[in-house]
Amino acid sequence: MSYIFVDKLGWKGPVQKYVKITISEFIESLKNHNLNCVNLNPSFLQIKAWENEFRILQNQLPILLSVNEKAADWYLVFEYELPRERGRRPDILVIADDRIFIIECKDMKKPEQQHIDQLKAYVRDLSNYHSGSIHVKFEPLLLMTLMENTNERTQEITIISPDKLNQILNVTTDTKTIDAEEWINSRYAPLPSLIAAAKMIFENEPLPSIRKAESLGVNNAVEGLLKIADATLSNGEKHLALVTGVPGSGKTLVGLQLVYKIQKDDETPLAVFLSGNGPLVSVLQHTLKSRVFVQDVHGFLKEYGGNNTHTPNEKIIIFDEAQRAWDSDRVKEKRGVGISEPLDFLNIGNRRPEGTLMVGLIGEGQEIHLGEESGLKQWNDAIAQSNSKWIVHCPEKIAETFTNADKVIEDESLNLTATLRSHLVEDVDKWVEAVLTGDFKLARDYSINIEQEGFNIYVTQDLDVAKRYVKERYNSCEDKRFGIICSSKAKNLNQCGVKNDFYSMQRLLIGPWFNDTPDSSQSCCSFNLPTTEFQCQGLELDLPIICWGDDFFFKEGEWQKKGRVRFKSKDPFQVTLNCYRVLLTRGRDGMVIYIPEEGTYDTFDALVKAGAKILYGFQTPDILGEQIISVLALDVKRNNT
Repeated sequence: MSYIFVDKLGWKGPVQKYVKITISEFIESLKNHNLNCVNLNPSFLQIKAWENEFRILQNQLPILLSVNEKAADWYLVFEYELPRERGRRPDILVIADDRIFIIECKDMKKPEQQHIDQLKAYVRDLSNYHSGSIHVKFEPLLLMTLMENTNERTQEITIISPDKLNQILNVTTDTKTIDAEEWINSRYAPLPSLIAAAKMIFENEPLPSIRKAESLGVNNAVEGLLKIADATLSNGEKHLALVTGVPGSGKTLVGLQLVYKIQKDDETPLAVFLSGNGPLVSVLQHTLKSRVFVQDVHGFLKEYGGNNTHTPNEKIIIFDEAQRAWDSDRVKEKRGVGISEPLDFLNIGNRRPEGTLMVGLIGEGQEIHLGEESGLKQWNDAIAQSNSKWIVHCPEKIAETFTNADKVIEDESLNLTATLRSHLVEDVDKWVEAVLTGDFKLARDYSINIEQEGFNIYVTQDLDVAKRYVKERYNSCEDKRFGIICSSKAKNLNQCGVKNDFYSMQRLLIGPWFNDTPDSSQSCCSFNLPTTEFQCQGLELDLPIICWGDDFFFKEGEWQKKGRVRFKSKDPFQVTLNCYRVLLTRGRDGMVIYIPEEGTYDTFDALVKAGAKILYGFQTPDILGEQIISVLALDVKRNNT
């Protein structure tokens, strides 16, 4: 047989070999690869698409060879599967001397926005996570097989018709900088989601070493905490370490790695990860198939806090979202003991004669529950009421808070400043902050860099358009997760088909919602049920559809809230604003914001002013280039308004 079959691709070989193979050999190789990847035979439509690709290339490549003899040694790679990302496979790679053409084929007459973004994401991820791509130039081509006489540059990609393929591939250079076999076999290490990372940690797999992520500080924070733990246990002291970070910066991952590194060689429980975020606990327990390492903080404190006198076996306790610890009023209401959760934790440490390390993971601006609004001050107050001397380790920016500590040690390794969730787009959380403070000009400035980094922010007033976009963008991608998230207090969404009412939420199983495969009715990808700010906090989706509610809207030049004031809430507006901050910071590849016309006033226009791009429906004019892409089009004209 003249084709070459390997696990991570369908066919590879030089152009001069490809032009001599038969269509049956080619299709058989790709069918075997598909079966190996997803354990399914390819569909009739998939086979037809491959046959179409074959005919186009068999027509165009001889024309290319007639004018460029060097192209005979270029490599063709079909269905190159990105490792660890089941189902993500660029259709064709053409590895030339000094660049790689990434070709995505669509048997359509009109380009669609989701296909453009899919192609741009391949460029982004191969650039960032493929070790052989450090100095590689990528040329993304969207090949519309039913178009004619088209060669248009738009949104950093080129849209071409089959008859133009030989022309755009005809590049010449005096130097060969890419070794095709070496590139194909180079390591590809994508950034794992929190759920995937947790599973890898506890299955004793190494986390991917990502070229641009090595400087983000997660490993440094873990190593710093391990040193603090050693000193704590060796000296019999009481230490409180606080790790701060922007949304998605890896705080939870730091806590999980710390538990794993401390616990893995010892059968006696030494460390535990606690969270008051019930959905996060459920999802992690569902993922890890264990209730030992990750536990609910309220159940833990019910067992060991308050008036209880016995102590847990764990000497190192990690508390996620420590700034959201309950104040004494909330604890009194829920557990009948009038002391705050921070004091409860320190009292547990006080009862232990040997050393104790409490690790608090501190998020910023995500207090959405009652009793969470006192923040870090509660921990300083707890130290004052404690019977022991506590040494505090924290970044400089919060050091002045701890006036009651016996000693404060500033440690910048405990400050995570870059976001992992958004594929290294550090400006996403800044964009969200600018939007929520009403500084739309600043937000628009951030949006430019965000788009250049491959993170997509869209707005639409058609929920079906949003659903179609994400479904087609991640078609056949088993490990990609997308779904609907929304505010629990929005009253206008039920009539739009977003069932966020109390009874619908009672049916939600949060573990399967995040973990089940896309074909499951319980999966987020089914769109059957949304999650709210309470279920999705601390978790992430590749591309969420954020349904904007009538509880928070832009009107008369400012953000306003609507609805019943939550009982005992100290600052209802801030809690509602924090809810939308949580919703807007869940995405890894981007977000699509659905804004119903009813009840949202000027919110749609406000987000467009802030740099979000309009995702259109099916009536959009069919114009290429710098104006509007058809079907699910992008309004770029607003950039000049």
